[in-house]
Amino acid sequence: MPDVSVVVIVYNDADRLPTAVQSVLDQTLRDVEVVIVDDCSTDRSFEVAQQLAAGHPGRVRAFQLPENSGAGGEPRNVGIQHTQGRYVMFLDSDDVLELNACRNMLEAAEETGSDIVSGLTVRLHKDTRNQKRDEWYAWLYSTTRTLESVTELPDLFVWDTLCTNKCYRREFLIENNLLFPKGMFYEDLVFIAEAYLAAQRITLIPNQVYFWHVHEQAAVKSVTNRRHEMTNYHHRLEIHRRIDAMLAERGLDGMKLAKDVKFLKHDLVLHLRDLPFRDESYRQEFAELSREYLASLAPEAYERVQPIQAICAYLLQQGDWEHLIPAVDTLINRDKVSSPLAEHDGRIYWCDGYTDDPFGRDVLDVTDIGYHEKPVNQLFLRNQLTRFSESGRSVSLTGRINNPLGVIPPGAQLKGELEFSARRRSLQTFHFPVRVLRHEGDAIHWEAVADLTAKLRPLGIVDTIWDVRLRLDVDGVRTTSRLTVADTGLSGGLPVRPRLSRMVADRLEPHVSAKGHLAFRLVSENRNAERVQELITRGVRGRPGTLAKTGYRKAKELRKKVTSGDNKLRAYHEVFSRLPVKKRTVVFESHLGKQFSDSPRAIYEEMRRQGLEFEAIWSYAGSPKDFPKGVTLVKRWSLPYLKALAQAEFWVDNQSYPLKLTKRPETTYIQTWHGSALKNMGFDQPSLKAQTRQQQAEQQRSLDRFDRFLIRSEHDVHTLAKAFRLKEKTLLRVGYPRNDALVRARQREAALGARERGPLAAELGIAEDKTVLLYAPTFRKAGGRHGRFELPFDVERFADQFGDRYVLLVRSHYLNHVVLPPTVQGRVIDVSARHDVTPLLELADGLITDYSSVMFDYALLDRPLVFFTYDYDEYVHEGRGTYFDLLEHAPGPVVRTEDAFHEAIKSFESQALEYAKSRKEFVAKFGEYDQGNAAQSIVDQFFAQWSR
Repeated sequence: MPDVSVVVIVYNDADRLPTAVQSVLDQTLRDVEVVIVDDCSTDRSFEVAQQLAAGHPGRVRAFQLPENSGAGGEPRNVGIQHTQGRYVMFLDSDDVLELNACRNMLEAAEETGSDIVSGLTVRLHKDTRNQKRDEWYAWLYSTTRTLESVTELPDLFVWDTLCTNKCYRREFLIENNLLFPKGMFYEDLVFIAEAYLAAQRITLIPNQVYFWHVHEQAAVKSVTNRRHEMTNYHHRLEIHRRIDAMLAERGLDGMKLAKDVKFLKHDLVLHLRDLPFRDESYRQEFAELSREYLASLAPEAYERVQPIQAICAYLLQQGDWEHLIPAVDTLINRDKVSSPLAEHDGRIYWCDGYTDDPFGRDVLDVTDIGYHEKPVNQLFLRNQLTRFSESGRSVSLTGRINNPLGVIPPGAQLKGELEFSARRRSLQTFHFPVRVLRHEGDAIHWEAVADLTAKLRPLGIVDTIWDVRLRLDVDGVRTTSRLTVADTGLSGGLPVRPRLSRMVADRLEPHVSAKGHLAFRLVSENRNAERVQELITRGVRGRPGTLAKTGYRKAKELRKKVTSGDNKLRAYHEVFSRLPVKKRTVVFESHLGKQFSDSPRAIYEEMRRQGLEFEAIWSYAGSPKDFPKGVTLVKRWSLPYLKALAQAEFWVDNQSYPLKLTKRPETTYIQTWHGSALKNMGFDQPSLKAQTRQQQAEQQRSLDRFDRFLIRSEHDVHTLAKAFRLKEKTLLRVGYPRNDALVRARQREAALGARERGPLAAELGIAEDKTVLLYAPTFRKAGGRHGRFELPFDVERFADQFGDRYVLLVRSHYLNHVVLPPTVQGRVIDVSARHDVTPLLELADGLITDYSSVMFDYALLDRPLVFFTYDYDEYVHEGRGTYFDLLEHAPGPVVRTEDAFHEAIKSFESQALEYAKSRKEFVAKFGEYDQGNAAQSIVDQFFAQWSR
């Protein structure tokens, strides 16, 4: 009896069958048999199968169905009947097994006694030049694990629905009468669902076991590449209904919900993407089939998918093609705004018409995506091609650019041009003016004529595909869109004159790109064109072409290697660090290059104020906007950045330069840090305590680079300095330079007996009679449906209750992002994009925070603080812990519920006196060295000799 029987099914695949079978015969586990089942092929497949059986007697057997079954289920059922091994595996004739697949799976099965062993599938895209590969749901196979029930890991049931990357105990299949449905596409989904639910033990192994060969350009498409056939979709829905019935019978509601989520995220999306290219009858039949099944999905599933996925499913169920087709455009083209949007009661909706339906209102509410907050240059707008025609040498194009919420105002000055660019980078681009631009309802109507024959001159070989974009300037601000074709008819072609030869191509033909956009491709009507192209291809693939391509690829690989992380580190240590240190050079960095802010900024500005002569280098991550003029800007982790650090006389930052960079002895590192500690830091954190000695040593080496570490109280000495294991000589008890402005503001207020609000209030549009509150919470892991930080209170309720007296400024942590509904405009203002929090603290009449270190800074102003700690127990007891009890030391009320928060705001004015003593004690304990001269003190100690 063989250890493993591998059932290989085949239909009209004679050429690839031998390779599949050979991958089984070559297994390192020798006691393996092959059972080939031919589904009544019309080619030589069964003849080849018989030849393989004759060539390997005792190891290969071949069988044929009397008539074609129409799918892969029945051939596998027949195969199971003829297997003799203790374990069974399945293989398709166009795929192969990994060399050790049978051995690894058998060993796991024998060791654990599992009914099913499953391993990692790798998809190989055979049509791509380098056979692109992707691992099939690799997170499931990160380590070996054994499940007593599939309910322990619902993701396995939901996502890995393949039958081919698994090894089954044969008795298990027979005892449970596990068979594939006959004549149904997606037959393995039902089979594997039943197998998962019946198995008493399942083992997952991290080994690659199955290579799935993807042939997208094959003459005969596989089932997964024939989604345009309505039978395909009909079978998919029927398979899902059967699986739903299994789950319902067993009362597995949680797994049903997880499967519903997958249907919305994956199965439905696969078919929706084709809808814009299908005719009306197809769409109607598709909607009719979908409506009943969508009604069976749990409403909660819509909350667990991306908004656009839920929107498309809802509109499909409503049969709303007017809004669905544009929504599918956004589904295909992430971030595209394809709907005009609608505002009702201060909320933004994908479209009008469903506000009376509570479920539809929830699904279509896109307020939290933040479309309404973005200027036109940050929006990727849908541009619907409405007319396409050719005349002589020119093409006439007409379209409508979506204008969501009137982001392009009626009086805006508009200017546009069409850009035709070769898809390959660094090649040619041609421009044509847009002659007509005007507002038309909720869109911008445009018209253009492009004389492509006269102006567009392709090379003719490497630039065979040309993309079209419309560049629209709105009052001098540019937005770029692609031309969505949808159901606009394209036909014909224009004559062109390639620079190399008209023998290769002589016409430019319109076509639709994979993402639904207008593009053009070079074609030829010359009967010798194929022969010429063959000669060119032979030349490109010949020795000269091979040498040229090899050189180009080597150059690309070299560039990639040079700019890789490891080689950048080598460049820093072995090249840049051998260059001489440049005197009077300072590299500044704040919050990992994300901001021009904090104490590094205060020190830089003090050096400028004193008129020192030095070279200032600021690092930035992302956009260099809002960084100062007259300095050298270097992108973080770029080679210029590393070179600047290697040659700098001083490093000044508030968090950390890249950990693996060794600081030269000639360089002085001033670490300003970014806040006193409430939560445990450094080696006081459980996660760092659990590290190996080697890991801790690496961490310590990065901390030992600090030559000076700024201290603002003895609390910092007992917490931060101790947690970072810093030596006493490193500590600099001068306070935080960023807080000098706050101390001086408090001193001015005391001297004048009144507040000076400054210009920031007017810049933000805050009326003089409004009290300003600042909400500045600590970092939170992004959550919620849209992956953004969600405010812990109803901001609209807050604005309605307090908006007549207060303006609330919201400053999320620099690693978070928050979106405000338009209803609160003017009453609640998002100030998170502002680099420096200090001017906001100085402006605010009161601070609302939780555990953020901003509490220590704001207390210096001696103004009221409210602590909204809605997740106190989780944060303090389940997180990394704190150095002191905030409930005991907070210089203001600590509240945990929204109602208590509102009560605290109502008593805000009385808190100034009620907590005056607490604030004074708080500052004495946590800010004793903040005296308003920290920046000057540091400049005097380290840079005064640089005076002109």
